[in-house]
Amino acid sequence: MASVDTAEPQATIRDDAGALAVALAGSWSADRAPRIEELVGEITKSLTQAGARIDLSGVTRLDTLGAYVLNRLKARQERDGVDVELVSSKPEHGLLLAEVQVHDDDPPKPHRHVGVVDILVDIGESVVRFGRDMVGGAMFLGEVVVGSASVVLGPRKFRGPSLVNQIELIAFNGAPIIMLISFLVGCIVAQQGIFQLQQFGASAFVVNLTGILILRELAVLLTSIMIAGRSGSAFTAEIGSMKMREEIDALRVMGLDPIEVLIVPRILALIISLPILSFISAMAGLVGAGLVSWLYGGIGVDTFLARLQSVITWKHFAVGLIKAPFMAFVIGLIASIEGLAVKGSAESLGRQVTASVVKAIFMVIVVDGLFAMFFASIAF
Repeated sequence: MASVDTAEPQATIRDDAGALAVALAGSWSADRAPRIEELVGEITKSLTQAGARIDLSGVTRLDTLGAYVLNRLKARQERDGVDVELVSSKPEHGLLLAEVQVHDDDPPKPHRHVGVVDILVDIGESVVRFGRDMVGGAMFLGEVVVGSASVVLGPRKFRGPSLVNQIELIAFNGAPIIMLISFLVGCIVAQQGIFQLQQFGASAFVVNLTGILILRELAVLLTSIMIAGRSGSAFTAEIGSMKMREEIDALRVMGLDPIEVLIVPRILALIISLPILSFISAMAGLVGAGLVSWLYGGIGVDTFLARLQSVITWKHFAVGLIKAPFMAFVIGLIASIEGLAVKGSAESLGRQVTASVVKAIFMVIVVDGLFAMFFASIAF
């Protein structure tokens, strides 16, 4: 005699006042899959618009496959307007049926045709997301201000080694690549400037062009973009990884404020490092421009330096350095927000790191444009 667990699945079908009454028995498990599919097919053929009541009380064994097949039957018939009820006197059957949901048998969504309305809907959703980001950024800015004030009022809370470590990672380790890029950009700008100006016999004015452009705009802009891509993404990845591993929750449990421990040292390190790197970038760019002016334009080093000294004033030098701390603060703020927005998956981490870099670079350019308009309005 077969044991209870290996009994063949059975289905007794009878008419109950127009509706279908089905009594299941035996083992509805994966090892009986072919027979289960046959029985489900028989039940489907016997169904009418009056519906059916399927009783699982006689089932001796029900596993995930059996629950899936029954749920699939119920979902398909209810989609066609036929009511199918699954009942059982055993609580474990109800729990398993509730857990096993049919997702892969949903009807395909109709193809969406892109029209004017759809474009307007997408624009509206983008505006709403932008508004939410702005509100969230303002709220987080308030938290950072409160955390910074708490550190100022309680200096013992400030973590000096963390600040020094971040400055080393940002400024010291980032200086070589920033110097190289700024040097090459300075060479390119000087070469193109000489090529265009020599048509008018004004090659010497390349000193004015490169000096003002590098000191006021290019140095701080290149440095900020590099820091947004290098350090900003690192901040987001670090904070996001800690969020995924619940280390930030552990800090709160220990009575520590993540803003004070993680965010404030990083943002302060950026504010300190970016002006330093901007100065280094400006010097490297001027060296590149001077080298190309000498080799390509025939402008001697002494002539280049003398003209540069006569053209450049402290205002041009100050403009770039004034913008640097604000850009650093924006980069740190966005990187921290995106890091704390990471969920529990690697996909979320990658998405937030990408968003951090894109948003930071965008906001750096916006801030640079705002400063350019401000300085132009005050003739500085």
